[in-house]
Amino acid sequence: MNRRIKKISLFVVMALTGCCRVSAQQVNAPTLERPRLVVGIVVDQMRWDYLYRYQKRYVKGGFRRLLNEGFSCENTRIPYVPSVTAIGHTCIYTGSVPSIHGIAGNNFVKNGKKAYCTDDATVKSVGTTSNAGLMSPRNMWVTTIGDEMKIASNGRAKVVGVALKDRASILPAGHNPDGAFWFDDQTGNFITSTYYMNSLPSWVKTFNDERIPDRYLSEKWNTLYDKASYTESTADDNDYENGIKNGVKATLPLNLPTLYNKYGYNIIRNTPFGNSLTLDFAKAAIEGEQLGSDDETDLLTVSCSSTDYIGHQVGTHAIETEDTYLRLDKAIADFLSYLDAKVGKGNYLVFLSADHGAMNNARFLQDRRIPAGTWDDAVAAKKLNVALAKAYPNVGELVKTVMNYQVFFNLNVIKDNNLDFAKIKQTVVDILKEDSCVLYACDMAKTMTESIPDDVRTRIVNGYNRERSGDVAVVLKPNFYTHGMKGTDHGAWNPYDTHIPLVFMGWGIKHGATTRETFMTDITPTIAALLHVQAPNGCVGHAIDLK
Repeated sequence: MNRRIKKISLFVVMALTGCCRVSAQQVNAPTLERPRLVVGIVVDQMRWDYLYRYQKRYVKGGFRRLLNEGFSCENTRIPYVPSVTAIGHTCIYTGSVPSIHGIAGNNFVKNGKKAYCTDDATVKSVGTTSNAGLMSPRNMWVTTIGDEMKIASNGRAKVVGVALKDRASILPAGHNPDGAFWFDDQTGNFITSTYYMNSLPSWVKTFNDERIPDRYLSEKWNTLYDKASYTESTADDNDYENGIKNGVKATLPLNLPTLYNKYGYNIIRNTPFGNSLTLDFAKAAIEGEQLGSDDETDLLTVSCSSTDYIGHQVGTHAIETEDTYLRLDKAIADFLSYLDAKVGKGNYLVFLSADHGAMNNARFLQDRRIPAGTWDDAVAAKKLNVALAKAYPNVGELVKTVMNYQVFFNLNVIKDNNLDFAKIKQTVVDILKEDSCVLYACDMAKTMTESIPDDVRTRIVNGYNRERSGDVAVVLKPNFYTHGMKGTDHGAWNPYDTHIPLVFMGWGIKHGATTRETFMTDITPTIAALLHVQAPNGCVGHAIDLK
């Protein structure tokens, strides 16, 4: 009898254990073979530490939810310089680097002339009479994850890009999206170009007709909470910040109705409400394009640009910055709740990252006895030309410009005068090395033989595009940048500029975190692996093991 009872007990235990195993598998397993929608949220100029600096006042459904439900890659780095917006957005969605994908900066030299990354004179504006729509992705040489999703689905997948900044919408959306839309300061509308379509879709027209920017600009920007409680920030009235416009004091509250009447819709970019407007439009895109409404996986790329405008203006420790992230947290919580209701919790995959970080304000650091300062690239270019004119008189200026922490030369002048380019570059390198702000300077053709740490050298090599980059690289000392003494900037290799957040949440993602080193280039191959589609044709990243 006892033996029989033991057998029955063992059977019951095994059966219950089996049921528990099945239940656990069902909880962790995605309900669909693929997610219905992938949403990429890129927060412009979001340093990794912002995930935690303001965490005590984040709501449950925003950044906290991403961290509590998702998988966080805590040590994600940018593998190139310069670390700027256009390159960051391109890298995230291509898994590639400037050397390969062709977007060598927000601005770069193309065919001997300075060019903006998305300028395209062959197209026309759609939705405005301004030139803000003369844009396309034609300067990008590689495919994006959206392009590959289109190819894999025989065109059935839908891809849409949304941002205030044109480049932050156009480059992520790729070459063959269903639409890329950005904000026009002249009209207060979201617009596009004839590269994509000849007229705005009805849902975009409807959204524009609602005049939502007017609503956001109809009230003052005041802090969400009592200003005295913003203990993560410096005092509101200080010497580290620029005003939203010249002559406007950099303090809150900010009288937005008055500023709007004087300066127009451009004002919204430098307020947290630019992010709110972007996420409002993202919802309209999901509704209008029926994204995530069937079993074919769609892609929505969203960039929150206002964090960058505000960061440049007031820096990384301003009350305005803290308030912007607290408001963005609430807006993201609302957006995720919307996705739960519209697409279904567990039916969408979202990732949140950034295109770059930002340095602490130089004067802020100096006041804390930390070495810091600014470097004027225009002054440096003039100094180089004066020195070169002594060695090479009567040929004109040999340095075209210094930008992106690179020296660009007038190659036609050098060629027409049969000058020794290698010798000219070495002269420039020698002069730069005497600059007290410069840590390293090197001829791009000799980078691999220079005595530069591997991490820095690799970033220089990855960021160098032989057709569009300068021929001499400049690396400033830590906490030095090409910016004034107020606000902040980015573009360097240092952790403050290249350590970014990366969190995946939703379909197929188990909760967890890793401190293993990962890279911005790894985001797209991870998405490609999860979707079982080919990685973009310039991808150099590797799929992240999300466990």
